Amino acid sequence: MTQEPDDFLRAVEAALFVAEAPMALAELKLHVGDAGDLGAALAALSDHYAGRGVNLVERGGRWHFQTAPDLAHILRREKDEPRKLSRAAMETLAIIAYHEPVSRAEIEAIRGVQVAKGTLDVLMEAGWVRPAGRREVPGRPLIYATSVEFLSHFGLSSRRDLPGIEDLRAAGLLDPIDLALEGLTGQSVLENDEEEA
Repeated sequence: MTQEPDDFLRAVEAALFVAEAPMALAELKLHVGDAGDLGAALAALSDHYAGRGVNLVERGGRWHFQTAPDLAHILRREKDEPRKLSRAAMETLAIIAYHEPVSRAEIEAIRGVQVAKGTLDVLMEAGWVRPAGRREVPGRPLIYATSVEFLSHFGLSSRRDLPGIEDLRAAGLLDPIDLALEGLTGQSVLENDEEEA
C-alpha cells in the first residue's frame, strides 16, 4: 500500500510544476513556506519522478521539471518565428497589391530603387505574393500578384477592400513628403500612379 504524499510535498510539486523558470530553494520557500523539510521533499519528488516521462532535476542550485532525455525527440516542436517585414518589403507588397500584376522592373520604377534580391523571395515565402505568369513583351519578364493568403492574412475579401487614398490620409499613413508634394502640385502622388497605370 502506497503512502499518500503530505500537503507540503504536494505544494512543492505544484509550485515546481507551474514555475515558468527553474526555482532556487529561497524562491520555493516563498511559495510553500517552512511547514516541512524542503530538501527531503525535493529528494522524495526527484526519486518519485526518476524513470518517468518527466524528471525533477537540479541545475546550478535551481530545480525544475524537464522531459526525460530519452523522450525529448517526440516532444520537439518547430516554432514559427514571426518576422517583421523590412520597409522595402512592405513597399514592394503594397505596390504589388495596388498595381498587380506587376513585374520587377515596374516595381523598381514605382519605388525609384532596385528591388533587393531577397525581397520578393521573402514575400513569396510568406505566401502573400505569387508568380502570375509572364508579360507579353520582349524578355517576357515574370509578373507578380497577391495570393489568397494575402487577402486572408489582412482580412480582405478582395483587392477592392484595400484602403483608398482618403482612407490612408484619414489614418495618417501618408508620408509627409507626399502631402507636401500634393500641396505643391495640387494632385496626389498616388493619383498620379493610378493615372499612369
